[in-house]
Amino acid sequence: MELFRITLTIYADKLFAPGFSGRWNLESEEVIYASSSRSLACLENMVHRKGHGDNSKYSTMVIYAPDTSSITQVNISDLPADWNQGSDFGDCQSVGSEWFHKKKSLLLRVPSAVVPDENNYVIHTRHPEFSEVSLIRMLPFSFDKRLGYGIP
Repeated sequence: MELFRITLTIYADKLFAPGFSGRWNLESEEVIYASSSRSLACLENMVHRKGHGDNSKYSTMVIYAPDTSSITQVNISDLPADWNQGSDFGDCQSVGSEWFHKKKSLLLRVPSAVVPDENNYVIHTRHPEFSEVSLIRMLPFSFDKRLGYGIP
């Protein structure tokens, strides 16, 4: 399966997990966030950028994970009603942290907070199957100026 991540080009040449906390992980839990499509990766990036940054410095990472990769699914029905609102990620982080420490699977398939009917993937960089994950392509990426993103 191909997964997509849009990031600053200077960070797009290798699979790297800095260990920063996010919606589905706590500080020092080294995971990589990716999306099931390029368009979802774009929306996720836009939410985090909030319109700031030089539009010319981004790339799409195309990440390969074998179709046989182990996956744990998080269903919206298992989350509180307001799981995707605001910046209190506590409920989601506890789910992701348990998954991370138990090494339940290589991938955690989670609903997107931006488009809940679509999926993002959290890639466990300390899972034994991570050696089968690879960066297969880097593609230039620019946000459409009509979205109001980037410096003109």
